[in-house]
Amino acid sequence: MKGFQWIIAAACLVLGIMLAFQFRIASEINKTEPVQRAQLLASEVNQLKKDRDLLQEQVNSLRADFDRVSAGPQDIDLKEGLDRARILAGVTELSGIGVEVTLNDSNATLKPGENPDLYVLHDEDVLHVLNELRAAGAEAISINGQRLLAVTEVRCAGPTIILNRDKRLAPPYVISAIGDPDTLENSIKMKGGVAETLQFWGIQVGVKKMSGVTVPAYTGGTKFEYAQAAS
Repeated sequence: MKGFQWIIAAACLVLGIMLAFQFRIASEINKTEPVQRAQLLASEVNQLKKDRDLLQEQVNSLRADFDRVSAGPQDIDLKEGLDRARILAGVTELSGIGVEVTLNDSNATLKPGENPDLYVLHDEDVLHVLNELRAAGAEAISINGQRLLAVTEVRCAGPTIILNRDKRLAPPYVISAIGDPDTLENSIKMKGGVAETLQFWGIQVGVKKMSGVTVPAYTGGTKFEYAQAAS
């Protein structure tokens, strides 16, 4: 019986030593930089999730308030003003009569020594067309399905153009414009105008009056770094 007790005591001693050794190893591991870094990152992720959930709740609340105000019969003037602001901001899809202008590079065969750049579309060529349409009263314009805003830039990037910061488009360029079809067509095809100039170099220009033109809403982000509402 006494020998059995000694065996139990020895087993408990060994088990205690093993547990203490294991605890020490675990403590040392938790103190290492990779583990601490992982724990810190996990804590930051959890906090970001909480912040995200809080922001989402605020967004949902604001959307609910917005829908309630927009649907309220007592706020008809406010809703009409909001709709006009959306149209001017370009965040609403629009449709109406207008024109469709198609631009494409020249398909002419170059003669020896000729500069090939003269026979391909450049950003200034597209801008000339856009300026003529705007001057002729175009109320909304898109290029290859990309809505143009007041701050939209058009610039060359090799054989393509970039607009709205990161939208890369390649020819043919299909420009959809809402407005009076006759006025818009004449602004492009008038004698000595932009179409005649481009066609001199073989650039393909097509203008088609449309009974139904759809200009999509702008879907990108907008950010003003320097402009602010005047007080």
